[in-house]
Amino acid sequence: MKKLSLLPQQCILLISCLLVALEAVPIDIDKTKVKGEGHVEGEKIENPDTGLYYDEYLRQVIDVLETDKHFREKLQTADIEEIKSGKLSRELDLVSHHVRTRLDELKRQEVARLRMLIKAKMDSVQDTGIDHQALLKQFEHLNHQNPDTFEPKDLDMLIKAATSDLENYDKTRHEEFKKYEMMKEHERREYLKTLDEEKRQREESKFEEMKKKHGDHPKVHHPGSKDQLKEVWEEADGLDPNEFDPKTFFKLHDVNNDGFLDEQELEALFTKELEKVYDPKNEEDDMVEMEEERLRMREHVMNEVDINKDRLVTLEEFLRATEKKEFLEPDSWETLDQQQLFTEDELKEFESHISQQEDELRKKAEDLQKQKEELQRQHDQLQAQKQELQQVVKQMEQKKLQQGNPPAGPAGELKFQPPGEHKVGDAPKHPAGDDQPLPPGHVQEPAARTDQVHP
Repeated sequence: MKKLSLLPQQCILLISCLLVALEAVPIDIDKTKVKGEGHVEGEKIENPDTGLYYDEYLRQVIDVLETDKHFREKLQTADIEEIKSGKLSRELDLVSHHVRTRLDELKRQEVARLRMLIKAKMDSVQDTGIDHQALLKQFEHLNHQNPDTFEPKDLDMLIKAATSDLENYDKTRHEEFKKYEMMKEHERREYLKTLDEEKRQREESKFEEMKKKHGDHPKVHHPGSKDQLKEVWEEADGLDPNEFDPKTFFKLHDVNNDGFLDEQELEALFTKELEKVYDPKNEEDDMVEMEEERLRMREHVMNEVDINKDRLVTLEEFLRATEKKEFLEPDSWETLDQQQLFTEDELKEFESHISQQEDELRKKAEDLQKQKEELQRQHDQLQAQKQELQQVVKQMEQKKLQQGNPPAGPAGELKFQPPGEHKVGDAPKHPAGDDQPLPPGHVQEPAARTDQVHP
């Protein structure tokens, strides 16, 4: 999986509103192991991909806004509600002319990109009557009625669209994971249908053996519990478990020192627990399931600890969570292998949908094959007509030769000239012994007759 880097401290509030859900993207690095690798001041930190179709536009707008001193100061003092309500967007009127010009340029580029995507999509279905202005309405991250300048309304729409889209990010990931698991089971059952009874039984036995092997793992601590955090404190941080201190733990794992534990920093805390269940070297362990497990752990901790639901954990919220009974005496944690991920009815509905899609693809393939055959038939017909015309021309040329007329060339010109006629510029050629033109005053001598007999 792609490794994610930390977000810039100076834009944490705006990013927390616009990009907070992107930090839920699975990571494969335990940040607690690299706490000694400090961030170099002035070094450009890349933000993780949000997965939004306007991700690049979103990032470019944020980067440009951060260059304006006034806006950056307002951003640092704004809270989440001010950002979401659109109050911060009105500060756009006070940014420098250079920044506004750059934002205008970014918007025009984005509108041009969207129009190009729309045209490509419509061309693919052979629709020539494209109303770009009407189709742009489906994009809610910019004001399509004004395609030339970036206004406060554009920033407000961008914030609201990104917030809404990213809030649905986890839900979408869960749905995709469920489809992934159902597809796995569907393919397994379809494969079993191709086997004879003996091979089918062996395959079923192997499947049950792998399930049992995967489920045979050490106890997984409840995410966010004291036992789970103490294990990180001891094994990842290398500290004495008897000296566990929640405040120190928070500061150790606030890797970018912004005063929050973001979703990425939280997910790094679950690496040790996940390693108990999943090993990429084992055939029975599915790494896609591991990332789903990581997501579930992070969601659970956020629901328990994040009081104001801004998807960031403050030190106060963290310490308050450590005072709860659930922190000291948590319920057992059920891993994915202990849960039913889908029902038989859901699987049947999924398979019915797949069957419908396959039928549609099969029909399209048949239509394409028919079109191919029709094109081939037309091609063969044209080839036959061409050969027939060539044969007719050939016969006509042969007929002209028999009648003493030279055949015509490709452009209709005569291939042979009648006797005594020459093309312009061609000098007449006379073989030796032929009559030659005489100079004036000379009389041509009569040719000797070959039929006379001389004594």
